[in-house]
Amino acid sequence: MEWNLTDIFKTRADFEKEVDMLQNVLEQIKTYQGKLNINSENIYNCYSLYEKALEHYEKVYGYGMLKYHLDMADSENIKLYKRCEGIGTEFEKVVSFITPEITDIDTDILLKYIDENKNLKRYERLLKEIIKDKEHILSKEEEKILANYSEVFNSSENAFDILTNTEFKFGNIIDKNGKEIEMTDSNYTVFLKDKDENIRKQAFDLMYKKYKEFLNTIGELYLSKVKEDTITAKLRKYSSSLEKAVENDDSNLKVYNSLIEAVHQDMGVNHDFIKLKKQLLNKDEMHIYDMYVNPIEVDDDNISFEEAKKEVLNSLNVLGKEYISKLEEAFCNNWIDVYPKDNKRGGAYSMGVYGVHPFVLDNFVNKKRDVSTIAHELGHSMHSYYSNMAQNVIDSNYTIMVAEIASTTNEILLAKYQINIEKDKTKKAEIIYELLEMIRATLFRQAMFAEFEKEVHKKIEEGEVLSSEDLSDIYYRLNEIYFGKGCIIDEQIKYEWARIPHFYTPFYVYKYATGVSAAIIIANNILNGKDGYVEKYIHMLKQGCTKKAVELLKMVDVDLEDINTYKGAINFYKELIDELQKLI
Repeated sequence: MEWNLTDIFKTRADFEKEVDMLQNVLEQIKTYQGKLNINSENIYNCYSLYEKALEHYEKVYGYGMLKYHLDMADSENIKLYKRCEGIGTEFEKVVSFITPEITDIDTDILLKYIDENKNLKRYERLLKEIIKDKEHILSKEEEKILANYSEVFNSSENAFDILTNTEFKFGNIIDKNGKEIEMTDSNYTVFLKDKDENIRKQAFDLMYKKYKEFLNTIGELYLSKVKEDTITAKLRKYSSSLEKAVENDDSNLKVYNSLIEAVHQDMGVNHDFIKLKKQLLNKDEMHIYDMYVNPIEVDDDNISFEEAKKEVLNSLNVLGKEYISKLEEAFCNNWIDVYPKDNKRGGAYSMGVYGVHPFVLDNFVNKKRDVSTIAHELGHSMHSYYSNMAQNVIDSNYTIMVAEIASTTNEILLAKYQINIEKDKTKKAEIIYELLEMIRATLFRQAMFAEFEKEVHKKIEEGEVLSSEDLSDIYYRLNEIYFGKGCIIDEQIKYEWARIPHFYTPFYVYKYATGVSAAIIIANNILNGKDGYVEKYIHMLKQGCTKKAVELLKMVDVDLEDINTYKGAINFYKELIDELQKLI
């Protein structure tokens, strides 16, 4: 039930040997500085070394981060991770000359090099990306300066992680028997789903009492990140930090704005689900802290990890024997660190380590939602596995724009499997409700986060001075829009922005919403048995970043620029609401 990190390095000596090999390759890369414009062979040799360096660095950094996240209070783990961050900074400094030097080469000459040197075809995509992005690439000296500051740029996020993961103590929940139970970030959602309204309210109050206490500190950390992002966008000659983000995502402003527009046009569907929640809870007044309890839950919410594993494998069987075989390997060979532990990083993620295999961090607390989390993270893992096997280390790193699609497709396949095999109408209604809640949280909630980020960044770019209270006011107003009149918007919810770690990766969250929209189309096509579609889907997962994200998804009949894609997802949401109403 714990990671086997010896799959990366059997001993600390092996780690040190890898670091030495990385340093050796970096020294060789340095010899090409100032020489890339001489001939195509130098360009090929430099990129070939860069590829080797990346392979070493993937293992070094992956090992350091995974060790750190197992125990974020352990001083040796902290030092190891800081060292790996430092190695990353050095890596960026060494290779920072490559892109500016390539940029300085006349475009026609560079295209001629690509045509004439067959070896250089391996890096054709990368070189053509540089040609496209020339206007946003700075001089060699400026790029080197930014590379030197890369570790500093991460400091606000690192401080936020340490503060909230290791130093926050939220206090104790008093259950109905008078027993005190410590509340942590990991078990907070468990309390929010409790049938006892008093427990839900206690958890809600404890959580935001702590964040309110540190609101100014967190506000300064977050605004520092926003300012760094907006300044970088301006330096790189983007019209806004949002434009920088979407272009780096292989996305565009039309994708972002189509999502927000579609959600606002059909916001009434979300309000309908919230009204249905209120009806099911049989409450005169429904509060924000009531949003997460399943009012039609019929069984005790308790499932073993073995049961979860079986459900995931059965539900994803439609993806073929090879896919299932690799999932079985993940379960049997310690790719997953399953249970919460003291000072372990909260939440869940999958990290692919090129040349090894993906690793999944989980915090399994035996709840039904945890089954979806496993299916979700293994979707990431399988995407990484296929991409890493099919592409070199440079091209395997699929863009963040498609990163949430394979994972959310797995969630929907799991839910539809559970709904289809369930004979009891009440239990079926319970599962449909959970699927609805996933879509609400992934589509509407993440769209709300995306609006928050867009507004905050825009205000900073326009020269407004914002305080932590200003951020809270913006966030509260958006809650009013998204939740509607069917729910009391408790004052404490205005502090929720302060506990969203994804905000430290600007404009990340909208991809959850675009991802679930794409996943609904993909999952339905798979389940409907569309001829050759599974093969087409797996082929798409193997492409890494060899195609633009928007074009990549067109391979599986998804157009993210089209507002109707999101309207289709919202219509699926509406159909589930109607189905649930009929069942109850």
